[in-house]
Amino acid sequence: MHEISPTELQQRLDTDAAPPVLLDVREPWEIERARLPRALCIPMRDLPARLQELQPDCETVVLCHHGIRSRSACLLLERCGFTKVRNLTGGIDAWARQIEPAMPIY
Repeated sequence: MHEISPTELQQRLDTDAAPPVLLDVREPWEIERARLPRALCIPMRDLPARLQELQPDCETVVLCHHGIRSRSACLLLERCGFTKVRNLTGGIDAWARQIEPAMPIY
């Protein structure tokens, strides 16, 4: 599994013609507080049952609050044959602190 920093992800989202899929594995109440607009939201507990919503050959960046659940989600995806998975280092908390200071921190 590879990591991607908030800065690297922002650059990719701003410049890539085909940006990565963003997968947010936080709980709905967390997503209500702070969210990346283009993210597909699938709570970690639902991910095994909803894998068909993702494409194994597409680059996927997984995020959560601080990067711990998303790391577990990345490992699950890799075990299921996903080959282009990245974990957002520091999660949405790091994104808010480094990229989007107006985003609520919780």
